[in-house]
Amino acid sequence: MTNSTTKLLRIHGIVQGVNYRRWMQKEAQGLGVLGWARNRQDGTVEALVHGSPEQVENLMRACHEGPMVARVDKVEAEDAEYDGSTDFRVESTV
Repeated sequence: MTNSTTKLLRIHGIVQGVNYRRWMQKEAQGLGVLGWARNRQDGTVEALVHGSPEQVENLMRACHEGPMVARVDKVEAEDAEYDGSTDFRVESTV
């Protein structure tokens, strides 16, 4: 994907046990974003997102809201390396 960007996100708040990863998968697929989301043992959700800068920005904006029952306190983002994902998947907790 030319003119693409990859970010590693860390979402803080009440984001586990509220279907956040599945919600994010649906949002990402709707935007055409590739990557994955997984719970972390510290209570955050971590996600690798890859797409055009506009696609990634739109998903990051949505991540600040999350699904209706979530409470997002903070979304951290840093540049990352694309891992070759060909879809957006939910991964196991790390």
